[in-house]
Amino acid sequence: MRILWVKANKLLPVTSGGDIRSYQIARELSTRHQVTFLSYYGGEVDREYEQEMKRHFPNAECISTGGGRGVIGRGLDYLVRLPKKAPYAVSRFESERVRGRLSACYREGRFDVAVCDFLDAAVNFPGKLNVPTVLFQHNVESEIWRRHAETNGDVAKKLVYKVEFAKMLRYEQEMVRKFEHIIAVSEHDRRMMSAWVDADRITVAPTGVDLRQFRPSAQPAQVGSLVTFVGAMDWEPNIDAVEYFCREIWPAVRSSVPSAQFRIVGRNPDRRVRSLVSESVEVTGSVPSVLDHLRESAVIVVPLRIGGGTRIKIYEAMATGKAVVSTSVGAEGLDVHHGKDIVLSDAPSSFADEVSRLLLDADLRIRYERAAAELASRYDWSAIGELFAGVLQSVVTGSSADRALVALGKDAAAGESGLTSRGVI
Repeated sequence: MRILWVKANKLLPVTSGGDIRSYQIARELSTRHQVTFLSYYGGEVDREYEQEMKRHFPNAECISTGGGRGVIGRGLDYLVRLPKKAPYAVSRFESERVRGRLSACYREGRFDVAVCDFLDAAVNFPGKLNVPTVLFQHNVESEIWRRHAETNGDVAKKLVYKVEFAKMLRYEQEMVRKFEHIIAVSEHDRRMMSAWVDADRITVAPTGVDLRQFRPSAQPAQVGSLVTFVGAMDWEPNIDAVEYFCREIWPAVRSSVPSAQFRIVGRNPDRRVRSLVSESVEVTGSVPSVLDHLRESAVIVVPLRIGGGTRIKIYEAMATGKAVVSTSVGAEGLDVHHGKDIVLSDAPSSFADEVSRLLLDADLRIRYERAAAELASRYDWSAIGELFAGVLQSVVTGSSADRALVALGKDAAAGESGLTSRGVI
């Protein structure tokens, strides 16, 4: 297949969960198909980035859309775009250059299928899509904005979130209906979008993990009482999660386990995150690799209250053989099982109790570690890439995407896992 893959913002370096998912799947596709990765980004031309994209994707095309604004500039830009139908999270990616390039691609018909990666890239696609086109929905974006509006305590921000939620809901529904097929990352997201469009037009391609990198240590080291959170620390749901954890959960953990330490690992820590630093709380900022931090940890926590899609970091922690305590929102859409390979808790007191229990009971922790590693071993990216290719092929040929998945051994509609580290069984 000749595949056009379109994504807003820079893909490299690959740090966020969404970028990891996009990179890994596109790379897997490029081993068997001709992939043209169209990457457009704000700011001045970045030759180093464009050369690096060519190294990873030889047919890559990169477009600099210019701009680049500070805090005041972004505020003014928001006010200018406020009357637009599209929410600001989408309209800010509008680009006449990108729109013209995509129109030419569709007019020339040089591709068998196109992938719109994330909702924010949809704003530049032509009104009429004469080439089969798939929308890759990493999240149900409107659900994230709804949760922002519900949980934020700042009156002004709450109002903005409500406005953006209403616009996002209308826009997202319109785009889901526009594209020929939707690829979701979880059965939960598929069910939500099925209220807007025929469920046969939505297929689930689950989250994967790089098993070549994330695997249990051959000689496990002795761990102390280190609790770790991993994630981009300039993303609002993650900021909310660590603030909530430090305020509502961490004091109770420290009361039960006085030696416990909490480490927040992730790039670009917001000032609110940096303010959490104390004798028992560490903020690392960007790190070369999260693997060492995972291996040093006794427990990984995912106390998210806002989110959508699926959390790649959970599978990475599990593949490394680590016990994970998460909220139900944090593990939403993942093939995990409370009490077997993960601990799920939504109440602050019980979340603290579960973390403390795993820190104090090494035998219990080891049981969770082994079960977690066994589960994650089924989700290598090679299997997910093969599954994704099957969906694209079904769109090109006009066959049922779900039938294509069943032929590969994965019944997405039932949400049952049939993946192994070698591929689909």
